[in-house]
Amino acid sequence: MYNPEMERIPCVIMRGGTSKAVFLLENDLPSDPQVRDRVILSIFGSPDSRQIDGLGGADPLTSKLAILARSSRADADVDYTFGQVDIHTPFVDYSSNCGNISSGVGPFAIAQGLVKAVEPVTVVRIYNTNTDSVFQAEVPVVNGKPAVLGDYKIHGVPGTGAHIGLNLAGTVGAKTGKLLPTGNPTDVITVEGFGPLTASMVDAGSPMVFVRASDLGLTGTETPAQVDSNPKLLELLETIRCIAAEQMGIASRAEARQRVRAVPMVAFVAPPQPYKSHIDGTQIAADEIDFVARDMFMQIMHKTYSGTATVCTGCAAVTPGTLVYALRGQRESGLVRIGHPGGIITCDTTVENGNITRAVFGRTARRIMEGYVYVPREIFNQ
Repeated sequence: MYNPEMERIPCVIMRGGTSKAVFLLENDLPSDPQVRDRVILSIFGSPDSRQIDGLGGADPLTSKLAILARSSRADADVDYTFGQVDIHTPFVDYSSNCGNISSGVGPFAIAQGLVKAVEPVTVVRIYNTNTDSVFQAEVPVVNGKPAVLGDYKIHGVPGTGAHIGLNLAGTVGAKTGKLLPTGNPTDVITVEGFGPLTASMVDAGSPMVFVRASDLGLTGTETPAQVDSNPKLLELLETIRCIAAEQMGIASRAEARQRVRAVPMVAFVAPPQPYKSHIDGTQIAADEIDFVARDMFMQIMHKTYSGTATVCTGCAAVTPGTLVYALRGQRESGLVRIGHPGGIITCDTTVENGNITRAVFGRTARRIMEGYVYVPREIFNQ
């Protein structure tokens, strides 16, 4: 229906892993970055705590964006830009990738005709503009379409789905140039008002800083509700993140607090121990996991575990000297089992001659809706 006050933009809403995003084609958005971001904020209904006037879900895990285009690179099929749309301020953060939303990129690209479907599995080569790196998605295909139904279960999503394998080994060092940005598996940082703290800073998937839960007075099995309701702890974790951002060469402490909010992510880790999923009460046994980890994302605890954090944590677990390696110990198997607030996620790693050549985690994805989103025309002309 024509409305002279509104512009309509084709869009798809997809679940990718334990997150959900609005998927857009680059050519359907304004080329001017400032106008584009105003349009995106309008699409999501930001800033507003409920995002009531847009497609955002009023939670960082459902206020996500994927912009795709056919790639001109010889080593990639599609270009993919991830955006974290802030809920409370007029800001779109492009400083990092999202592993969960990455799992929807391959199926979306195939369904949109950007990549030719090949049965039974189509390998989609994805250039992520956020990290200037290429990774691969292994997408099952049935009758020329991305498969949706399957028996693969991921904790944090009801039911099961078709397994999508994401190999993010190509993202090692993508943000800082090195797996260990400081050159050390551990460093001691000084947190004002708290004191010295041992940390491991690692760059794979998304840059992260790992600390021991016990050093923060925590067990490592805390739920999102327990952490998110503790302002003092949230401030401590954010301060640690900002210090790490500076030491990793990502941003100054002030920039990290104000503009680079998504990376590095901060996680606290602890030895394997039993606990219950905060989502459905499922009991997680200590012998099912290698360690427990809690991942902070956009200044609150991730309800499950970020996909890119899974890759970074998996890589840290097979890198001698890191806090994560110390918890897991030396293993022959490259399968790293992470106990997160909602259950278990794994990263299948391979190390050859000291280099990580494989870092794969499994996800499911589903196309939920396709159609048009309407944006006031005045947004384009401000």
